[in-house]
Amino acid sequence: MSFADKLSVLRILLIPVFVSLLFYFNETRLYLRYVLLAVFGIAVLTDFFDGLVARIKKEKSEIGQVIDPLADKLLLLTAFISLYALRNSLPLNHQIPLWVVLVIVSRDLIILLGVVILYFLKIEIPIAPSMWGKFTTFFQMITILSVIMDIPFSNIVWLLAVIFTLISGIGYFTRGIKSITLKASANG
Repeated sequence: MSFADKLSVLRILLIPVFVSLLFYFNETRLYLRYVLLAVFGIAVLTDFFDGLVARIKKEKSEIGQVIDPLADKLLLLTAFISLYALRNSLPLNHQIPLWVVLVIVSRDLIILLGVVILYFLKIEIPIAPSMWGKFTTFFQMITILSVIMDIPFSNIVWLLAVIFTLISGIGYFTRGIKSITLKASANG
C-alpha cells in the first residue's frame, strides 16, 4: 500500500473520531470546537496530500482510485448527516438545513446507483474526478469547517457547496448516460 493510500485510510479512520467529538461537543465543552476543527482539518489535509504525493511519486494505484474518493464521500456524508442529526445539541448558531444535506446525500446516492447500473451492464467508465467534482468536495469541506467555526456567512458557503454539488452531479449523470448510449449503439 502506497503512502498516498495510507493517507486515505487515515482519513477514513478519523471519521469515528470526528463523530465521537461531535457527540461530546456542548456548552460545557466548548473547547472541543478546536479539537473538531483539528481532526476535520487533518482529514482535509490528508485529501490534499494524498493526491499530491501520488502525483509526485507517480504512485497511482487501483486501490487509490477507489479508496480516495470513498474516503472523501464517507467523511463528508458522515459530517453533513451528523451535524444535521445533532443540530439541537450542538452549541452552534449556524446549522446546516435539511435541504442542503438532502441535496448532498442524494447526489452521492445517485452516483452510487449509476456506478452499480454501469457495473451490471458491464460498461466500464474510468473513475476520474471532474473539475466540478473537485470544486464540490472543496466547498463541502469548507462548509463543514465554516459551520464548526460558527462563521456568520456559513449559509453562503453551503449555498456554493449545493450549487457545485448539483453541477457535478449533472456532469456525472450525463457521463453515465453517454456511456450507456455508446454501449447500446455499439451493440446495435
